[in-house]
Amino acid sequence: MKTLRRLIYAEVCFAVLFVCVGFLALFFFFDFVDELPNLGGGSWQLTHALAYVALRLPNHLYELLPIAVLIGTIFVMARLAQSSEYTILRTSGLGPWRALRSLLLLGAMFTVLTFAAGDYLAPAADRAAQLLKARQNGGITLGSTGAWLKERQRHSSFNVNVGALTPDGGMQAVRIFEADSKGMLVSVTQAAKARFADDGAWLLQDAERSEFNLHGTQPARVERLKLPQMRWPTEITPEMVSVALLKPDRMSTLALFQYISHLEANAQTSQRYEIEFWRKVFYPLSCMVMVVLALPFAYLHFRSGGITGYVFGGVLIGISFFLLNNVFGYIGNLQNWQPWLAAGAPGLIYTALSLGAFGWLVLRR
Repeated sequence: MKTLRRLIYAEVCFAVLFVCVGFLALFFFFDFVDELPNLGGGSWQLTHALAYVALRLPNHLYELLPIAVLIGTIFVMARLAQSSEYTILRTSGLGPWRALRSLLLLGAMFTVLTFAAGDYLAPAADRAAQLLKARQNGGITLGSTGAWLKERQRHSSFNVNVGALTPDGGMQAVRIFEADSKGMLVSVTQAAKARFADDGAWLLQDAERSEFNLHGTQPARVERLKLPQMRWPTEITPEMVSVALLKPDRMSTLALFQYISHLEANAQTSQRYEIEFWRKVFYPLSCMVMVVLALPFAYLHFRSGGITGYVFGGVLIGISFFLLNNVFGYIGNLQNWQPWLAAGAPGLIYTALSLGAFGWLVLRR
C-alpha cells in the first residue's frame, strides 16, 4: 500500500503544484497590470511594482490552495480512471475506505501547508509589501480620517485616532481624547509624530495637550501645554494599530484573537473580526473536504477526451466555494449571525456534498 500511496501522492502533488503555478502567474499578471498606472509618478518605479506584486503572491497562494487541491485531485483521479489505472489499483487492494483514508492524509498535509501560508507567510509578506509602498509613497493611511481605537484605563477611557503609519514603524497625526467615568471630556492630546517604546508605551513627539477643568466651584477653564516629548502608557500594540489600518484577512490567527480580546475588553463590536478569525480556523480544513469531493471522479467511466469537462466542473466547484465563503462572511456580518456559523457554513455545506457524492457514486454504485 505504501507504493500505491506514493504513486497517488506524487501525482496529486505535482498536479496541485502545476495548478498553483498557473493561478499565481495569472494573478501576478493582473496585479501588475493594476500597478501600471502608478508607474512614473514620484519614486514608484518598475522594480518597486514588481517587488510589491511578488510580495502579494503568498496571500493569493493561501486563498487558492483549496481550489488548486480540488482541481489537481480531480484531474489525477479522472486521468487514472480514464486510463484504467485506478481499476488496477482497486484490484490490488485499494478499496473505497482505504482510498478515502489515503486522500484524507494527503488533505491533512495540504491543510498544514494552507495554515502555514495564511498564518505566517502571507502576513509577513503583506507587511513587507505595505512597508515597501509606504517607503515610496510616504506612509500607510486609511482614508482621510485614519484609524480609530479605544481603550479603558482605570477610571478613564481613551479614544485614539492614528492618521498613518510611517515606513519606520512609527505613527503620524496622533490624537488622544480622554474622558472620565461619566463620559465628560477631560483632555485632548495631539502630536504630529509618535513611536512605540520598548515597554509598549507611546512616545509622542512635540505634543500639544489641552486639559479641561470642569469640576469644582471654580469657573471652567482650559489649560494648554506644549511638551517636546510625552510618554503615554497604553496596551494598544503596534499590531493593533496595523489591524485598524489594514484588512483583517491579512492578519495571523493569533493577532486576530488578541485584537478581538482588546475590542471586547473596551466594549467595542468585534463581529467582523470574529468572523474573520473563524474563517482563519476553518479555511485550511477545506483542503480535506476538497480531496473527498474529488475521490468519486475515480469511479466514473470516461470516454476519450471527456476528462476536460470534469476538470472544468472542478474549476466551477472551486470558484463556487470561494464565492460562497465570501458571501456567507458578508451576510453573517449584516445579519449578526454567530461568527463560527457564518465562517464554517460553506465548509459544512461542501462536506455534506462530498460525503453524499462519496456515498452515492462510490459505495452504492
